Amino acid sequence: MLPASLLPDPHSYASRSPARVRHLALKLEVDFNQQTLAGTATWELAYPDTNAELVLDTRELAIETVETLNAAGLPTPARFQLEAADAVLGQALRIALPAGTKAVRIAYHTTPTAAALQWLVPAQTAGTQPFLFTQSQAILARTWLPCQDSPGIRFTYEAMVRVPAHLLALMSAENPQQLSPSGEYHFRMAQPIPAYLMALAVGDLAFAPLSGRTGIYAEPATLPVATHEFADLEKMVAAAEELYGPYRWERYDLLVLSASFPFGGMENPRLTFVTPTILAGDRSLTSLVAHELAHSWSGNLVTNATWDDFWLNEGFTVYFERRIMEHLYGRDYADMLQVLGNTALHHTIAEIGATSPDTHLHLHLAGRDPDEGLTEIAYEKGCALLLTLESLVGRPRLDAFIKDYFARFSFQAMDTATFLSYLRAELLDAEPGLEARLHLAAWVHGPGLPANAPTATSSRFATVDQALGKLADGMAPASLLPATADWSSHEWVHFLQGLPDTTTTEELAALDAAFSFTHSGNAEVLAAWFPHTLRAGYAPANAATEKFLRHVGRRKFLVPLYRALLAAPDGPARARAIYNEARPNYHSVATGTLDALLAVPATRE
Repeated sequence: MLPASLLPDPHSYASRSPARVRHLALKLEVDFNQQTLAGTATWELAYPDTNAELVLDTRELAIETVETLNAAGLPTPARFQLEAADAVLGQALRIALPAGTKAVRIAYHTTPTAAALQWLVPAQTAGTQPFLFTQSQAILARTWLPCQDSPGIRFTYEAMVRVPAHLLALMSAENPQQLSPSGEYHFRMAQPIPAYLMALAVGDLAFAPLSGRTGIYAEPATLPVATHEFADLEKMVAAAEELYGPYRWERYDLLVLSASFPFGGMENPRLTFVTPTILAGDRSLTSLVAHELAHSWSGNLVTNATWDDFWLNEGFTVYFERRIMEHLYGRDYADMLQVLGNTALHHTIAEIGATSPDTHLHLHLAGRDPDEGLTEIAYEKGCALLLTLESLVGRPRLDAFIKDYFARFSFQAMDTATFLSYLRAELLDAEPGLEARLHLAAWVHGPGLPANAPTATSSRFATVDQALGKLADGMAPASLLPATADWSSHEWVHFLQGLPDTTTTEELAALDAAFSFTHSGNAEVLAAWFPHTLRAGYAPANAATEKFLRHVGRRKFLVPLYRALLAAPDGPARARAIYNEARPNYHSVATGTLDALLAVPATRE
């Protein structure tokens, strides 16, 4: 069996060549006027003198020159070829390697349409300055850096980035905490990472420490709110270490991005990117931070070898996240998260189809955009498998297995077949019949959910269900107020998800009068409320819905809301009008999905 790092990756030209890189020296100039990055990428070879060609992944990059460097660092112009472009994979950059080549240097610049990059004008930020951030997962690093863009290939890096002198630059590396008068910043990432964890952000940013190893970066207007919201960050890191071993990345900081960020968070090493939509004011949405922190072990430390193995990143991470939240806030709190996750999983299975191969844990995404595999299946079905295993072997044994797994395979790639062999050798084979009782093959290679899938219950949600029952029996919403005073975001979301689809405009008006849902500052609550208002045609929520869609770029919220809007009687025209105005605020990760949903021509920019 090939090592996971050498397995062919259907989404990387580079993985099909035995030549590997091991270190990157990156020099970039950030140009907000032209919306481009320009500079050089110097790649040190892992196995010099053993290969005649290096293959890198690129997409919409302008390659200016390519040089090979010998042991003394002397450059020689190199023969190179950019192959025909594929809409998803981009272009293979093939570089001839003469004998004695130790490194290659590529001078290049990005294009304004680079899919990883989002350039924000001041009106799209919380301040008065422009902002840039990257989103490299799954295969978008190649749109701002010629690289071996496969999760199975790791490298260390150093970087020098020049930006306007009044802005701060940050990367997934050792970071500055204050402005450089020259606008020049130097970075170092000593631990090897895959390309999808390369990250860059530039903006009017300030830093506030939370502990000796944790802190928050945000625009100045957002920083006080963010430091309050994430006050438990050090406790989270300590809880994670207590569960599964030492944190291996020195610092753990958060960068609060603009509302246009397409995800809840991105686990860039040392510097997690997070959406401001989790700034709820009551710290009730910080499980997302626990999730991204857990990736410091599951994903960043031990990484899925290809995107077909994505469940190995996300299934472990969801399980780990909920263990952190249980450790900090109690079992009843974690149970709420599990119920919400289980609800999302069943919704996804119903949407995809219970017999679809896309509901397998191990996927087959060749020929498709790997983003199509980034669904709740990997997250919640993967977590459910680990919960099932926990029920069979007990927490202590499973915890010992997971802790050893992270330690043994640190800074390595892991594919599904190798993991299953390790699971059998270390845990299942010690007890005859255990694999059969687990139904392992049905979980990993079968559709839907196996018969032994765990159920999820929550005592706190049982109280919410009682309130819903009273409402159904005719109790006025205002009469529920005393019992709901201490509800968290999760309880409110469960409440809204429990309202019948037939809720009338009059009933929605009574709910809104009692609880002010339309004017909530909580994005999760709004995202659960607006589908009801759109379905019923509750006009008082229209302006707030449109404002939300224009301002928020998180794909998790956008897709169901646009679907609900499209299903409304006058919805399609409204949806397209709102999208036409809002689209410049969205990242390409979101527009790629929404263009298809709203039948927007693919060539539109």
